[in-house]
Order: sequence, then C-alpha cells, then structure tokens
Amino acid sequence: MVFSSLFFIYLFLPLCFLFYFLAPDTKAKNTVLVIFSVLFYAWGEPVYVFLMLFSATVNFTAGLVIEKYKDKPLDNIATTLAVVYDFAMLGIFKYSGFVVENINALCHTSIHIPEITLPIGISFYTFQTVSYVIDCHWETVEVQKKFKNFLLYLALFPQLIAGPIVRYSTIEKEINSRQIYLTDISYGLNRMIVGLAKKVVIANQLSEVVNNVLGNIEHATLFGGWFGASMYALQIYFDFSGYSDMAIGLGRIFGFHFDENFRHPFMCRDITEFWQRWHISLSTFFRDYLLYVPIFGKRRKYGGLFLVWLCTGIWHGASWNFIIWGLYYGIFVFLEMLIGKKRMKKIPVIIRQVYNKIVIVIGFGIFYFEDLGQLGKFFKVIFGLGGNGTIGLQDKIQFMNNIYLVILAVVCCFPIIDGIKKLTDKHRATRYTVSALATFTSVALLLLSSVLLVDSTKNPFLYFRF
Repeated sequence: MVFSSLFFIYLFLPLCFLFYFLAPDTKAKNTVLVIFSVLFYAWGEPVYVFLMLFSATVNFTAGLVIEKYKDKPLDNIATTLAVVYDFAMLGIFKYSGFVVENINALCHTSIHIPEITLPIGISFYTFQTVSYVIDCHWETVEVQKKFKNFLLYLALFPQLIAGPIVRYSTIEKEINSRQIYLTDISYGLNRMIVGLAKKVVIANQLSEVVNNVLGNIEHATLFGGWFGASMYALQIYFDFSGYSDMAIGLGRIFGFHFDENFRHPFMCRDITEFWQRWHISLSTFFRDYLLYVPIFGKRRKYGGLFLVWLCTGIWHGASWNFIIWGLYYGIFVFLEMLIGKKRMKKIPVIIRQVYNKIVIVIGFGIFYFEDLGQLGKFFKVIFGLGGNGTIGLQDKIQFMNNIYLVILAVVCCFPIIDGIKKLTDKHRATRYTVSALATFTSVALLLLSSVLLVDSTKNPFLYFRF
C-alpha cells in the first residue's frame, strides 16, 4: 500500500482515524496502530510481513537480554548477534544477487544469481532495529519490556516503508504517554497534504521530463544532459521529502513527533551543508554509529569518513553507481574538511552556490544511471563530448512545455511556509486570515492530487526500492 493512492487516502486512513480516536486510552490506541500498521505492510508484502515480525522478535528479545545481563558477556553477545542478524537479513535480501553477479564477472564462474524480491522498507526498519539494540547496549534508552509497544515503534505505518529512520529515543516517552491537541491534528493534516502534493503534483510530473531526457541519453545534447539531471534532482527531492512530510504529518496526528528529514537542502552553500539538510535521519545514523568506529584498533578521522560514504552509497542500492555516488560525495566532503570552515566562508557566496549546484546535479546523474555504460554516456554528454550538439529543437520544446512546472519546483525548494509562519507570528492580526487561506489551499491541493491520482496507474515513492 502506498500513501499516494486513493484507497489509502479515502478508505484506509479514515478507518484508522475512526478506530484510533474512538479508542478510550493510549493502550487501546497503540493496539489500533499496531493492527493497522501490520495490515498496511501485509497489504503489499503478504509474505515478508513475517520477516518484519521475526526481526521485531529477535531485536526485542536482544533488548531484554541486554538489560538482564548488563555488563556481562551475554550483554555483548546479544548485541552482536542481533546486529549481525539484522545486517545478514539486509545483505541476503538486498545484496546477494549483486555479490554473486560480481563474483561471476571477476572469477569467470557461473554461479546461479539468486532472484530475491526486496522486501519494502527493509533498509529503513533494519536501521531502526540496529539503533535500538546499540542504544540499549550503550544505556542511552530504556529497554522496552512490552513486545506490542516495540512492534509499534518498528512497524508504525507512517514511517515503516520509506522512513524517516526514527530512533527509539525520539518516541520512547510518547509510546506510553502522549497528548493530541487540535493544533496537532490540523498541523498533521496540512503537512500530510503538502507532502502528497509534492509527490503527485510535482514529482510525478517531473518524472516524465526526466524519462524523456535521461531515458534517451544517447541522443541528448549538452543542455539536455544538464537539464535532465537537474530535473531528476528535483524529482528525487520532492518525491522523498513529500513522503517524509506525509510521515511526519501522520505521526503528529497520532501524537508522535518525528524529527525532520529534509531542511530545504538546495539552499545549501557547500556539500557538507547539503548533507546536513538532506536525508537527515540517514546522515545522523551513520554519524552516530559508524563515523567513530575504530579501524585497526584506532579511531581514524578520514578512515571513518570513507567508511561512512561507502556505506551511504551501498545503503541506497545493490549497484556500482550507488557506490560511486557515495564516494563521489565523500570526496567533496573530504576536500571541504581539508579547506576548513573558516576558509570556505571566505569564498564568495556566488562561487560556492554555483560549485555546489554543479556537484549536486552531477551527483544525481550518477544516482540515476545504474548501467555503467549509460553512466559513461551521461558524462560524455554533460562535458560536451556526446556528439549531439549544445541544444536542439526538442530541448527547447521540452523546456518551454514544462516551464511552469520547472518554476513551481524551483520556487517550492525555498522555505515559503516557514516564511509565512514567521510573518504571522509577528503580525497576529493576520493569523486567522492566513489560517483560513492555509485550510483552503490544503483542500485545493488534496482535490488536485486526487484528480491526478484517478488517471495514475502506478506511482510508488522512489525510495521504496531502497
């Protein structure tokens, strides 16, 4: 089941709201959420729901063992076994085919390549279980003693299949005690609708432009290559941030306060700042659990950095382009570290803006092409070696036909809603007018998104496959 479907919006979600708000207390509300979350996942993954439930059982049990045998050998054993199990499951389902394929290529063998369907959301909920077990071991969170409550944390449907990666510490207290106000419901609904519109109104429309250009990279011009990669960067942003907005909004309606996952990343002034604004839950996970891992017995600053960016690439998919993509960004973060924050700030803002946007656009080009041959053609095109000229008639038609979509996408990259909120905070007299306009806008966006979804056959969020 996906958020951007009429079935979810007009049947599943209203039913969930109905039972949730009729439930008399937090305990009953948690039961409702667990049931609907398992149904939500089982709707699209009728077999792999048992894998998710088994993972929950393994990590819940590990937490209990860690607490009972604190500072004893069984504490370390339980932590290690749980983490190994989590990554083993992720490795088998996500990377086994890729590993065998590369072994065959390197060793000229003919080992059968396993064709295993990737369970939706396994990358996200695996990182949540790993963070929970490690935090229990580090004693930064209290061990959850009720399986139902732990399952609620892991399987909560707003964030189950495409993030953000929610730490147990973020909602630890809210599992057993939370209050929901009308302002939370209003904020949550508006945030959810904005996220839906990002996906349906912008990202889905941009996908057609991207496929027309990058899908025919052999015939792309210099302008077409840069335009296509730029549109793909915007498509990924509105697709993934749209899902995150819907997850955060739904979470707020149920009384949970998830951390932000995107903070207007294209407003960054360098690549380091870009990754402080983009997919924040993944960046902070690697920072907290991987950056300072001892390498050969010592914490190594640059070795840890390399490991983080290698894993960032690998996490996104079982393909060499994702590994290249991760290391590509790692190189620029490394260079900015060498230059230093003070010297980076001395570089004129316009130069920094141009530099980071070029790096980001090329990065998303790498992200798009899983076929390395196609990726090579992309590089030829954007550096003017494609042999198709600088700009063609089709490029002009493509650009002019989508000029309003491009303008809308670029404008929506800026913190417009935050700006309006600051303005209303200063001028309270306009608060009710702005609130009414916000409600009207949300209703209009919901109706527009619904109309667009009527003719849509399939529009899953791009990060489902990660």
